Amino acid sequence: MKKFLLFGLLGACLFLLHACATVPVTGRSQLKLVPQSQMLAMSFSQYNQFLDKNPVSKNTRDARMVKQVGTKIQTAVEDYFRMNNMSHTLSNYQWEFNLVENEEPNAWAMPGGKVVINSGILPLTRDETGLAVVIGHEIAHAVAGHGNERMSQGILAQFGQVALAELVRDKPKETQALFMTAFGIGSNLAVILPYSRLHEREADRLGLIFMAMAGYDPDQAVDFWSRMAQQGKGKKPPAFLSTHPSDAARIQGIRSYLPEARQYYKR
Repeated sequence: MKKFLLFGLLGACLFLLHACATVPVTGRSQLKLVPQSQMLAMSFSQYNQFLDKNPVSKNTRDARMVKQVGTKIQTAVEDYFRMNNMSHTLSNYQWEFNLVENEEPNAWAMPGGKVVINSGILPLTRDETGLAVVIGHEIAHAVAGHGNERMSQGILAQFGQVALAELVRDKPKETQALFMTAFGIGSNLAVILPYSRLHEREADRLGLIFMAMAGYDPDQAVDFWSRMAQQGKGKKPPAFLSTHPSDAARIQGIRSYLPEARQYYKR
């Protein structure tokens, strides 16, 4: 019995060791059970399904601004990863930036560069720089593998060491639900878990660097997050704050990352 237990523990250790990865740039170890190819396949599929069911904005001016800011952030991300010899991390990305007609102030990004901005967040972003804060932050979550990490934690908690192929084959609805929850997609906020403080700090730091490299003043991020913090006071917070907690401690953290981000600022 002890021998079987020992082999079981050894197998679990090897399983988790194989599933360990490193967050780009920060170097933090993270659990990633889902192969990149599988994440991209699910991302592209779910993104297309979302766009089929949700009206893409016909406001040419705002939609053009979203694509313009998004493309600048994309270039900054690619440049940053090239500078750090990690371009392979972005291989097979198919970048896309869409503005969706939805009054809920929200935004999200999935692996492969698939980004959605709700029209309802534009009054809070106010201009291109505010929008760069949001897009930079959301893309930072995606390229740091936070969604994969959250989904992997969900798989391990619910299904143990089941092979992903078996999970996709035998429990497709459960797999899809884990993916949707991990990336905060949809309107059922009851099942959308907030990003951890660790994930938020990483996305804040990387997002500031990305927007700075794209030519946007990173100092303006403080104003945006201050507006979001005020938006969440005294009433039900918007969806964006359900997954992205905004408070004084967070803003203080952003201020601490600004000296690093300013070094990348291209006016």
